[in-house]
Amino acid sequence: MRNISKRYDDNEVMRNINLDIADGEFVVFVGPSGCGKSTLMRMIAGLEDISSGDLSIDAMRMNDVPPAKRGIAMVFQSYALYPHMTLYDNMAFGLKLAGAKKPEIDQAVRNAAKILHIDHLLERKPKQLSGGQRQRVAIGRAITRKPKVFLFDEPLSNLDAALRVQMRLELIKLHKQLNATMIYVTHDQTEAMTMADRIVVLNHGAVEQIGSPLELYRNPRNRFVAGFIGSPKMNFIDVQVSAADGAGVTIALPGGAALSVPRASDGVRAGDTLTLGVRPEHLMENGADGCDARFAGEVIVVEHLGGETLSHVGLAGGGTIQVKGSGESAAADGQRIEVGFSVRHAHLFRQDGLALGALREAAQASAAPAEN
Repeated sequence: MRNISKRYDDNEVMRNINLDIADGEFVVFVGPSGCGKSTLMRMIAGLEDISSGDLSIDAMRMNDVPPAKRGIAMVFQSYALYPHMTLYDNMAFGLKLAGAKKPEIDQAVRNAAKILHIDHLLERKPKQLSGGQRQRVAIGRAITRKPKVFLFDEPLSNLDAALRVQMRLELIKLHKQLNATMIYVTHDQTEAMTMADRIVVLNHGAVEQIGSPLELYRNPRNRFVAGFIGSPKMNFIDVQVSAADGAGVTIALPGGAALSVPRASDGVRAGDTLTLGVRPEHLMENGADGCDARFAGEVIVVEHLGGETLSHVGLAGGGTIQVKGSGESAAADGQRIEVGFSVRHAHLFRQDGLALGALREAAQASAAPAEN
């Protein structure tokens, strides 16, 4: 994708999208409702016109190529199965329309059904199947076409929680088995983290960051990405800068304690306000040994989730944070506790939302030769 934009009259809903997806890669578009992820997928499929920019598949420009000739197959949130047809006929229908011969159709349908473990259900009709089985049929219909690119538009949204986990694993295995290029749209960042080779985070029609799941988790480019990737989301606390130099940025924590964070100062000055970000799973109850900084607060609510505990803690200086501990946590409502964290898990964000980079990144950038 090169400078892809989409406009409805004077309303620009997608802006300047640039993205390369490698052959065989599993890429997930993720973001909140209305961010443009489904619109972008529909432009790839040819179901939406591209207002400006170029889309190429296999080095061929696709802007004016009709959907049926793009070499793509799309799986929607709704299964879109023909209720009066058997599973076999549903999966064979696209090939019949394309004029494929009977032996070719039969082999393609049975191979896809075997891959998806529904080969024993081929004579049933959709009403006789569970939601997960119907979604497998929809995926099988896509497999029979042997597309260059699979497009999945929130295909698991209609399934219950347990079945979503099962189908997520099935899709991961399917990707490895087919070694196919797959683009997957979801608003569920857990799906994105577990399935993707790379994640594209979208917001208000623009790309916020592209990277591997761990790259986005560990080094979010801005506060939006930091808050969207990870569950529960990152804690954010406004802090004052005490000092900033080549060794890092020193901030004043709630309660007055100072903390030196090894982040590039890059124009930050004493007196500036930054946002400190720390993930709930990186906060340790009772300020355990190895913590570089500590907060004191009162437990407001405790959520016992079995294997883990989520405590909502009101800080002495105002504001609330979430602390993710083990299922053995003794935290209780109304209890005064101290929580701590290591400085290596601290993130700092400017008022415009951009993250301060690591010191080594800043040093490398200044040492790199200028480009012509």
